[in-house]
Amino acid sequence: MPRIAKRPITIPQGVTVTISETEIIVKGAKGELRQPLPASVAVVQNDNTLSVSAKDLNDPEAVVLWGTVASHIKNMLVGVTTGFKKSLAISGVGYTWNVSGQKLTIKAGYSHPVVMELPVGITGAVEEGMLVLSSINKELLGETAANIRRVREPEPYQGSGIRYSDEVIRRKVGKAAGAA
Repeated sequence: MPRIAKRPITIPQGVTVTISETEIIVKGAKGELRQPLPASVAVVQNDNTLSVSAKDLNDPEAVVLWGTVASHIKNMLVGVTTGFKKSLAISGVGYTWNVSGQKLTIKAGYSHPVVMELPVGITGAVEEGMLVLSSINKELLGETAANIRRVREPEPYQGSGIRYSDEVIRRKVGKAAGAA
């Protein structure tokens, strides 16, 4: 049984949670998030806490989803109160990016700039060469950051490419020039 899901989840002040048979809706100061609920997991609200439980403990899928649903709910509560941020760094000769509205333009060594449309709910800003993405939806934020990183993944020899700001790239030694 998952230990994380056994603990009750406290609902912060100013957040309203609505639970139906098929989904959970969380509304807060920053916005509203919806998450579908699997049929094998039950969510019960008691005053300012939420309890997540599996309907049948003998069903292995229900036990696995129990912890997953609890983590999703915790992320939703954090998202509507404080939000999430993810930073990306770009390095390389002539590598730049520009955000105008919901359009992200990346110059990453190709013959043409790569133009990407940021999804609804994601805001981007360039601060000191870093691209800072912010959103209330952690799942959408991570997926968007991964898609941007995929435009030019960091390479281990020169270190050029797009990487997460906290990512460490193991550098490799190149060829020994003039070995005789």
